[in-house]
Amino acid sequence: MESEQGSYEDIAYDGQNRQPMEGVFHGHLEERVRPYIDLIDSLRLIGIEEDLALPTIAVIGDQSSGKSSVLEALSGVALPRGSGIVTRCPLELKLRKIKCGVQWHAVMSYKEQFIEFDDPSLVENYVKEAQNELAGDGVGICDELITLEIMAPDVCDLTLIDLPGIARVPVKGQPEDIGHQIKNLIWKYIEKDQTINLVVVPCNVDIATTEALKMAQEVDPEGKRTLDKGTEKNIMDIIRNQVIPLSKGYVIVKCRGQKQIDDKISLTEATRVEREFFRRHEYFSCLLRDEKATIQCLANKLTQDLVDHIKKSLPLISEEIKKQLWSFRKDLSQCEAGPPLDPQKRKTFFINTLTKFNDNINRLASGEVINNDNLFVMLRSEFRKWKEHLDNTKASFHITVEEVVREYDLKHRGRELPGFSDYKVFEMVVQKLVIQLTEPAINTLRFIRDTIQQQFSDVSKTCFLSYPYLHCVAMNKIDNIQSKQEAKVEERIMEQFEMEQLVYTQDGIYFKTLNEIHCTDGQKASEDNFAGFDNRSKYPEMLQAYYEIVVQRLADQVPMLIRYFMLKESAQLLCSEMLGLMDGANVADVLREESDISRHRIDMQNRVDRLTVAQEKLSNFV
Repeated sequence: MESEQGSYEDIAYDGQNRQPMEGVFHGHLEERVRPYIDLIDSLRLIGIEEDLALPTIAVIGDQSSGKSSVLEALSGVALPRGSGIVTRCPLELKLRKIKCGVQWHAVMSYKEQFIEFDDPSLVENYVKEAQNELAGDGVGICDELITLEIMAPDVCDLTLIDLPGIARVPVKGQPEDIGHQIKNLIWKYIEKDQTINLVVVPCNVDIATTEALKMAQEVDPEGKRTLDKGTEKNIMDIIRNQVIPLSKGYVIVKCRGQKQIDDKISLTEATRVEREFFRRHEYFSCLLRDEKATIQCLANKLTQDLVDHIKKSLPLISEEIKKQLWSFRKDLSQCEAGPPLDPQKRKTFFINTLTKFNDNINRLASGEVINNDNLFVMLRSEFRKWKEHLDNTKASFHITVEEVVREYDLKHRGRELPGFSDYKVFEMVVQKLVIQLTEPAINTLRFIRDTIQQQFSDVSKTCFLSYPYLHCVAMNKIDNIQSKQEAKVEERIMEQFEMEQLVYTQDGIYFKTLNEIHCTDGQKASEDNFAGFDNRSKYPEMLQAYYEIVVQRLADQVPMLIRYFMLKESAQLLCSEMLGLMDGANVADVLREESDISRHRIDMQNRVDRLTVAQEKLSNFV
């Protein structure tokens, strides 16, 4: 595409001027140029430059080359001046010509700041403050963009971007690679084909040695995108494009000198003096006739070239937007769905997300397989281990009872007559041995709690993968509910074992078990036929039958307590508490995403939104 370079003859570095410029651009271009410049400005405002390059004018020059003086003459306001690096952030200068009689107005924006003001004398300080906030106090640079829009009746319709001056040697306080940093920043702008490069070169230097022009030539070797603004015959040769040919040529301007600044000559008066200087000059008067001299000529040329460049670029930009929209929409369709931007739809999405989580929790609690691990297979395996432990205690229980029977008269008989037994002794044996099962039962509870909590956590991770806040809330609730339920189950288990101290079962159940274990000759024990067991030698068999009942009771009761409170009731409590999040929750915060997938989807959606808006804006021009 095309770019412009500008050089000027006399540059002033110091001093300030804070008077509004009046009546400078009398021969402004037709009003038809404004819509095209506004179009590009609006595209830049929505961030479309993240997706494609836009036509723009980048103002570059060596350090202290006079860029600020040229921009002051174009804008009519004083910008930061001084030696060294003055422009420390890219400054997007939007000039908007308004009707005469309308008050001068400006808007500055950067990051989250938005400042409106009606006093031109405030511009310099506002720019300095913005640069200090973005690049820090001192002499560092930053690539954050500052936008300054000036609306006045005496400016041209133009938008350009001022870039830091190229430093050759770092000064005190600057990093050693400051020159490299500045060149990298400039390169990001001027390497784009859509950029017109306005290179500012002092007339008192060898134009071939300027670093800025060298950079422009590197990215634009044929000089198609470059315009330059450089003792008299030599300057004439440059302006006539006979030294370093440029497609867009050269324009010479004469900015305020130091004496004019010291004498407080306004920019308006300086513009009049500049035109008079070229009109009366022995060599340069012809340049005025050829429209290659004065700031007014430069402004008109820049505006016309920018608008022509925009018109030429619009079909290409439109086609590129169509291609990117198709590509990004395809990528977006393949991304995992995320929360919609519309508040009402986002709330519905939030409810559906919680409902999906609760459905999975309920399915898990009811025995459905929703992941790689079957929860009920794991529970059954652990409950089987509990039953096997109980079964393994039967032999030791029987042996203990036999020992008590054999040694009863030696260790336990008190006031009883020979042949009689104290039931309480055997009751204590049962109680002592049963209470030893408490610890294994609690260990089973601990393991099952960890298993269920892990399964619940896996559901949360799956359902809330992209929503760290929701996942964190769910994990806290899972842990709290499981802890409370575990304490409840442990209390119930302890109650169960305390009840086992009663040594009780229904007679019918007892006789049924006793007959199944010991009666093989057809003689069944019952309330009416119990003589065969009514002696101490049969106590081991009788207590063994009772222990069988205890084992069966505990084998079922402990798992039922655990399964009911740790799984079923825990699932109900968790679902209820998660649904409670819908009351008063900040949905935007709750659904804030963090995962790489969500970041990619959000990026794709933002791109599609930007490109869609851009396409709509372009539809009236292409």
